[in-house]
Amino acid sequence: MKKYDYVLVGSGLYAGVWANEAKKRGRSCLVVEKRDHIGGNVYCEEMEGIHVHRYGAHIFHTSDRQVWDYVNGLAEFNRYTNSPVANYRGEIYNMPFNMNTFSKMWGISTPDEAKTIIDRQKKAVSGEPQNLEEQAISLVGTDIYKKLVKGYTEKQWGRDCKDLPAFIIKRLPVRFTYDNNYFNDLYQGIPIGGYNVIIDKMFEDCEIHTGTDYLQNKDYYDRLGDKIVYTGAIDAYFGYQFGRLEYRSLRFETEVLDTDNYQGVAVVNYTDRETPWTRIIEHKHFEFGTQRRTVITREYPADWEEGMEAYYTVNDEKNQRLYQRYAELAEQEKHVIFGGRLAEYKYYDMDKVIASALERIRKYGM
Repeated sequence: MKKYDYVLVGSGLYAGVWANEAKKRGRSCLVVEKRDHIGGNVYCEEMEGIHVHRYGAHIFHTSDRQVWDYVNGLAEFNRYTNSPVANYRGEIYNMPFNMNTFSKMWGISTPDEAKTIIDRQKKAVSGEPQNLEEQAISLVGTDIYKKLVKGYTEKQWGRDCKDLPAFIIKRLPVRFTYDNNYFNDLYQGIPIGGYNVIIDKMFEDCEIHTGTDYLQNKDYYDRLGDKIVYTGAIDAYFGYQFGRLEYRSLRFETEVLDTDNYQGVAVVNYTDRETPWTRIIEHKHFEFGTQRRTVITREYPADWEEGMEAYYTVNDEKNQRLYQRYAELAEQEKHVIFGGRLAEYKYYDMDKVIASALERIRKYGM
């Protein structure tokens, strides 16, 4: 007789949906979390009365009404609209690329003027783009590429744009309107009180073991649950028997400053190559904070090594082939449900993680 209906490995949003839905159905869950807290990468910690996004900026956005209603059933959301700016050697540009960006860059004022310049610069690339640099220029022209894409991308990936495959940038958002709203989705915002409000609600009736590595105690935990919902790295689950999948990582430096407003916006991207960080996050602006002091986080890309947090999957052909081999093994694990960013080796926005978990439950039941 198993003690729990589900053992949830990891405590991010995918596992949180399972915990929440299990609770509604009177099912029991045990959560096994390697970190010292639940919540995965959306976890917040309070500093100076500010909810600090410990693992980078998380802005919830979706066009899926079902998902929007779902998260609003867990917490009330504010009206935050993501409107980051880019800092290129002290020059400030609005993002995404829109008429405010083009006006600042070229001193023009009409969409036709902007289109003419971009179309002319696109001609620097002829034929099929062979690398990321050519792909980006073919989409937005040379000026925007050099100032707002090249340096940021090279820092993010740790490689020259000419050495990166074209498919990494399939499209770049270009708007010929004066609209600084980064997302096109119908709904966006930040949960009032921070993401921990949602996480605590999702896992409120679960037994939780933090600071515990499931894979080091796998036999023990497998005996406790009827089913395992595994949200960790899929290659680690299978002992890396085919080799290791690749990731990019991040490093964060967080600082309390004795000012009430450091940069005037939640996110500033630093798009020159020389600045070592890719962006600075000022957390109070996510919730329109009026605290006397402020908290900022500098975000640095990093080469991923074993033991580091895996933030971004490297979805090139080599890694996709390797993932498919692990996915075939996963299909044979009838008592294990693999879901989420690391278990499926794919980049997931928050709403897509929630939708994926809800769809899995709807399709196959609990």
